[in-house]
Amino acid sequence: MHSNTPDNRPQQDVSQKNSALIPQTAAFFSQHELPATITRVTWLDRVLVNKMLNVLGNPPLQIKLWDGQIASSACKNPLAVVSFYDRGALLKIIIDHELHWGELYCSGRVKFEGNMTSLIEAIAHAVQARGKMSFLRKAIQWFSQRRNSNSPDKARQNIHHHYDIGNEFYKLWLDREEMQYTCAYFPRENMTLEQAQQAKLYHICHKLQLKPGDTVVEAGCGWGGLAHFMVKHYGATVTAYNISQEQVKFARQRAAEEGLNDQLEFVLDDYRNIHGQYDVFVSVGMLEHVAVQDYQELGQIIKKCLKPEGIGLIHNIGRIVKQPMNPWIDKYIFPGAYPPTLSEMMQVFEPNELAVADIENLRLHYSKTLQIWIQRFEQNLPLISKMMDEKFIRAWGLYLQGSRAAFNLGKLQLFQVVFNHMQNNAIPRSRLHIYQQELGEKTPAEKFH
Repeated sequence: MHSNTPDNRPQQDVSQKNSALIPQTAAFFSQHELPATITRVTWLDRVLVNKMLNVLGNPPLQIKLWDGQIASSACKNPLAVVSFYDRGALLKIIIDHELHWGELYCSGRVKFEGNMTSLIEAIAHAVQARGKMSFLRKAIQWFSQRRNSNSPDKARQNIHHHYDIGNEFYKLWLDREEMQYTCAYFPRENMTLEQAQQAKLYHICHKLQLKPGDTVVEAGCGWGGLAHFMVKHYGATVTAYNISQEQVKFARQRAAEEGLNDQLEFVLDDYRNIHGQYDVFVSVGMLEHVAVQDYQELGQIIKKCLKPEGIGLIHNIGRIVKQPMNPWIDKYIFPGAYPPTLSEMMQVFEPNELAVADIENLRLHYSKTLQIWIQRFEQNLPLISKMMDEKFIRAWGLYLQGSRAAFNLGKLQLFQVVFNHMQNNAIPRSRLHIYQQELGEKTPAEKFH
């Protein structure tokens, strides 16, 4: 977990690392016991446990307290067993489980045995069935919505916090071809992660009707996988902006090694400083890091840089209902991030006379992507534990499991929005061009080769 440092980056003292724990199965936790000061469990503690379970919708969960006694009502097949090591941990969960569960779990004050994804889904269903939200949670959401801001300096800090923690770490569980840290696309069920990420890149290029000679500007390019793909497979010329130093360094080195510098430029700068005019604008996984109040400005930048007959695509995590980011995720994993609704996204397009041509929701594709990321993360625990401390590994395991549950539940969505200038009539009359590859027809990529 990102704590104890000025920027909340994880401590990486290798001497203190061990085979750390992922919130997936009990086997990971059976070897880990924390010493605790044993205090007497009172009747009030048991009342508080029942109150907590009631707030959570009485999920199939067994609670074990610090003296070893089972404090929850019996259930035949509990999805999980949660052990509290002290009374303070119990009180924190009751006050704000969305924030404190992650903190307590990662610090070891709460032990978890069972399937984390299934439990999160069960609790969400139970809470939704109750249909109530505490006054405290409403107050937290109200405050969160009013502090969502991302100045250029703040954006750099936030991106540094998440993306500059080490390329070698990400290489262990992302796809080996393009290091895509975004939703893959599975038109066929049995595809590998590498195949599905390549299919996602083709899918985006089909939507953009990309062809040799097109000029492309990309806002937020990750490790450069999409930009590299567009140059190599389509003969485009790409200028990609990113404020992550580690990612830009990696992308530039790869472009130089493959002799693509004439067609591929990686700019270490904020999207707000994009200049020039292009046939294509594309952004994959960046909008979540842009404050809603800056959407109209982003739209102005797009309108200015996109040629009259140009086409654009934004790919991002979103929501159906307006809601701030989970407070623990916001504090420790993705500071400053916000998944918008489609109505909020329209602030990019409508004030700037950009017409939406196509919207696709790939929510379940992201759930499958996360399933594979989790598997690879677990398989590489011995290597990851040499890079990161146990708190960090617990935090990222929780983040990945929780994200998958959120996509399964529909609390998170994955939108791909295609757009163009309002007066542009050079647009296709059907979606057929998008699915050429899946229909077995010759693609622009194949023609280029």
